[in-house]
Amino acid sequence: MEATLAEKFALYFVMIGSLSVHEFAHAWAADKLGDHTPRSQGRVTLNPLAHIDLLGTVLIPIVFILFSPGFALLGWGRPVIINPKNFKRPILGDCLSTAAGPLSNLVLALLVAVLFGLWIAFSGATGALGKIVTLGGMVIYLNVLLAVFNLIPIPPLDGSHFLRYIVGMGEEAYIRFAQWGTLILILLINFDPFMIFFQTVVAFCSAPFVMLMSQIASILAGAPAAGL
Repeated sequence: MEATLAEKFALYFVMIGSLSVHEFAHAWAADKLGDHTPRSQGRVTLNPLAHIDLLGTVLIPIVFILFSPGFALLGWGRPVIINPKNFKRPILGDCLSTAAGPLSNLVLALLVAVLFGLWIAFSGATGALGKIVTLGGMVIYLNVLLAVFNLIPIPPLDGSHFLRYIVGMGEEAYIRFAQWGTLILILLINFDPFMIFFQTVVAFCSAPFVMLMSQIASILAGAPAAGL
């Protein structure tokens, strides 16, 4: 789908907001579980400035905006520093605070599905209906994309924490792995088979949220869901 530069930048700002929620969720969960490191670094906040990463939030998304013909965006926020030793149960605490990030994006996708379903149902602007549906679908897709992307098991992404515990990776080995993480990610997002697989997974995981939006709108408006 072709997109104007204005539409891409609008989605980019949505992405920054979604990334801020994602990183805030990490920090908030860690803080509640007993690690106050994120709070001491000012990360328990929804302020985007606290969560921007030069590469993941600025450079890579801008490249996608300028050189991708569609709505494609990819990025990540500045990783929240968590010290698992401050948790009563370090591994469980680290896993829970790590999982909070992707989960927050799925919660956002659910909220968007409900709110846009209501907006579509009660909107009197029938001429703008297609744009509302498209916008809702894209915001849902973006948040699911962020959740799935961050579960890739490569540092600095969240999935690397789970991989570390699954394979029993020591701290030194994980640090060495992390030194190559960004380079591996850049190679992956330029590897067509990986991106095709990744986009397929994101589309599959987005479908239930889009269907929920459609069902809410059709039920409340008294129209068949297929008509959206």
